[in-house]
Amino acid sequence: MAFVKITEQPSLYDDLEKKSVLELLQEINAEDQRVALAVQKVIPQIEKLVSQIVPRMKQGGRIFYMGAGTSGRLGVLDASEIPPTFGMPPTLVVGLIAGGDVALRNPVENAEDDAERGWIELQERHINEKDTVIGIAASGTTPYVLGALRNARAHGILTASISSNPDSPISKEAEIPIEMIVGPEFITGSSRMKSGTGQKMILNMITTTTMIKLGRVKGNRMVNMQLSNQKLVDRGTRMVMEELNLEYDQSQRLLLMYGSVKNAVDAYRENNKG
Repeated sequence: MAFVKITEQPSLYDDLEKKSVLELLQEINAEDQRVALAVQKVIPQIEKLVSQIVPRMKQGGRIFYMGAGTSGRLGVLDASEIPPTFGMPPTLVVGLIAGGDVALRNPVENAEDDAERGWIELQERHINEKDTVIGIAASGTTPYVLGALRNARAHGILTASISSNPDSPISKEAEIPIEMIVGPEFITGSSRMKSGTGQKMILNMITTTTMIKLGRVKGNRMVNMQLSNQKLVDRGTRMVMEELNLEYDQSQRLLLMYGSVKNAVDAYRENNKG
């Protein structure tokens, strides 16, 4: 099957500048509704990936996201939310973007065209066979991502890709290709829209499911979240209250003493056996 670049096909809509604000919003929303359905179709591939990530991370493995532009920024975003949400070290899920941190806010000329740079950055972080490399590229053609996946797979490292085109080059480089076909963008070629939304959904699914299977959630609560502001301290306090049937002040003292909901609950129960 020939490689078809759906991400560059003309929008299903035209004369956008002639439409009312309401029409534009409604039509963008109509296109966004296609995204969840596209993600639903690739759940079997996401399941296969997460099922292989979890045992690797239990042995000390890490997840590396590789991307450029919007794709890279979304990888960095998802990685940056793991420590505060699940209380994990920032070294366990790492987002790498072509052009480095400056590319988070500004375009870096030609950075994504360097096919060797991604693998060099992984080597600098001592990549090994317990790790997983996930390449993110709506087009499926980004050299920075392709080179990293090719080298990682050659070294026996688990690789996956997230793209919005069928049978793209990135799918051929990854052991587990995830092809989320959302169709043409509302503005032709603007993959920050549906493709970016779908990428964010899939990254949420990968890391959230992985963290649950690693024991970082109890029931439906973020019992290992970092207590980085008063809102989170209050939320954690109420979790301790509910779990132990204690008053607010006592629950907050326990939480602040032990640093997390899980530790506070475990310590209280250990100290009050019998």
